[in-house]
Amino acid sequence: MIPKTPPALRRRLDRLARRAHAFHRFAHHPLCVEYAGERIQIGRVRLCRGCTLLGLGLLTGIAAGIALRPHLMGAASALLLGIVIGLASFRLRAPKIVGRLLPGAALAFAAMQGLRLGPMGWVLSMAAAATFAIAVFLYRRRGPHRGPCETCPDRDRRPACRGFAPILRRERALQRLAGKLIAKELQRN
Repeated sequence: MIPKTPPALRRRLDRLARRAHAFHRFAHHPLCVEYAGERIQIGRVRLCRGCTLLGLGLLTGIAAGIALRPHLMGAASALLLGIVIGLASFRLRAPKIVGRLLPGAALAFAAMQGLRLGPMGWVLSMAAAATFAIAVFLYRRRGPHRGPCETCPDRDRRPACRGFAPILRRERALQRLAGKLIAKELQRN
């Protein structure tokens, strides 16, 4: 029987893991120069450009949905536009402004307008929310592309290119430290 990890040790391991990944937590791309265009750096925090644009699109859509007078056809059109642009960009690898900001803004606009339109609009809001949830699910299911970049000078480097090397170093150090802490706890019991 495997002993249960004490809550204090679980909390300590969680804190260590958060600290180990804090430098790249929101920039799920390699940290090399070739990928610098995919990241936004603010101080020590690195952000994914696509996720940041999606967030800006959502905020813009919410603000516009609140500021503009509610209109059923406008909300329905925004929902349809968000779906079409989102599907097209998922297949065609559109620029991030087109593929993240515009669909996010259109879906958030449709959702906010729908909330203000009564029962028929609520259906639009739920459809916009469901569309966004499905898109997030599919995107996360596909996962990040961890293969070598087409133009990467470290394409054949093993186990990882220099863009992932700092991440892997921290993960290995965390694994070593976690192993020691767990072994120490097992010896106590």
